[in-house]
Amino acid sequence: MRRGTAEQVAEVARRSFLRSIRQPATVVPAMIFPLFLLAVNTAGLDATTAIPGFPTDSYLSFALAVPFIQGAIFALLNSGTDLATDIETGFLNRLALTPLGGAALLAGTLGGSMALGLVQAAGFIAVGFAVGAEFDAGLGGIGVLVVLSLWISFAFGCVGTFFALRVGTGEAMQSLFPIFFVFLFFSSMALPRDLIEQDWFRTIATINPISYLIEGIRSLFIIGWDGEALALAFGIAAVIATAFLSAAAVSLRTRLVRT
Repeated sequence: MRRGTAEQVAEVARRSFLRSIRQPATVVPAMIFPLFLLAVNTAGLDATTAIPGFPTDSYLSFALAVPFIQGAIFALLNSGTDLATDIETGFLNRLALTPLGGAALLAGTLGGSMALGLVQAAGFIAVGFAVGAEFDAGLGGIGVLVVLSLWISFAFGCVGTFFALRVGTGEAMQSLFPIFFVFLFFSSMALPRDLIEQDWFRTIATINPISYLIEGIRSLFIIGWDGEALALAFGIAAVIATAFLSAAAVSLRTRLVRT
């Protein structure tokens, strides 16, 4: 990568990250809300560990994967809203008058999103260990967990970038919040897929890619090293990233018009 491009990426990433952390109203919920839901779900669903075939006797360890996905969704919405606001205010049009390349803009925006994702992952891991969650993958699994979490944050960042470029306003971007969370709730977040009794729900959870992202992270907590679950999580995140990054690059061509 040429130095000029690298500097452009670093500057955009720095702006994106600093812009996020300077807005506590968007960053704090991305950390607190997933942990609040974790506490509520753990308290209300702890008895499900008595179901025959449930993979662990600690519902906390089972559910701890969910905050990583919720945090990625919040990061998706925050970074997407920031980019959409740049479009709405005309800042992106002004960037078109500079030497900044489209690839550098995308890479920098996603870099800022991943930096926020790293902060979230570190926070969730620290809280999990502090409250006594199991982590069967051992010390080496922590690195894999961080890498997988960042990879998912990158994939979701690609989704947010694409939608931001399509809708072009912060308000429209925020209105997508319920849609993203529907995917989360219709997944295996609360129960293993093989223990979901309703056929229609189990079918939706099986075809829902979010289920496999959750299960990949979850496997490190309650199984240890599950090659299939990890491969599916990394692979599905790669498919999501490739599809939406390609779509975002196409959409950017119509937004970042040189004059």
